[in-house]
Amino acid sequence: MSERMKKSSIRVPTLEEDQEITNAANADPDAKPLTAEQMGQMVPLKALRGRPKLAHKKQLVSIRYSPEVLDYFRSSGAGWQSRMNAVLREYVESRSGFDAEGP
Repeated sequence: MSERMKKSSIRVPTLEEDQEITNAANADPDAKPLTAEQMGQMVPLKALRGRPKLAHKKQLVSIRYSPEVLDYFRSSGAGWQSRMNAVLREYVESRSGFDAEGP
C-alpha cells in the first residue's frame, strides 16, 4: 500500500468485502452492474461538454476600433460583440450580395 493510501481516510475493502458488495449489487434489481455492451456504449463526459462545434467557426482576430464605436456597442449591454458582428455582417451582405449564414 502506498504512503498516500495509508494517510487517506478512505479504507479499501478486502477481497471478501468486495465480493460481498458485488453479490449485493447483483441481487438488487434496481442496482445491477453495467453489462459489457452498456460499458461499450458509454461516451466520455469530456466529449459531451461545451458548445457544439460550429460548421462555420468564427475566427479570433485582434483589431482596433475607435473609442466612440466601442462605447456605443458596449453601452448596449451584454452581447455587444454579437450585435457588432451582426452590423458588420449586414454591411457585407448589402455590399456584395454575400450570404453570411452562420452564427
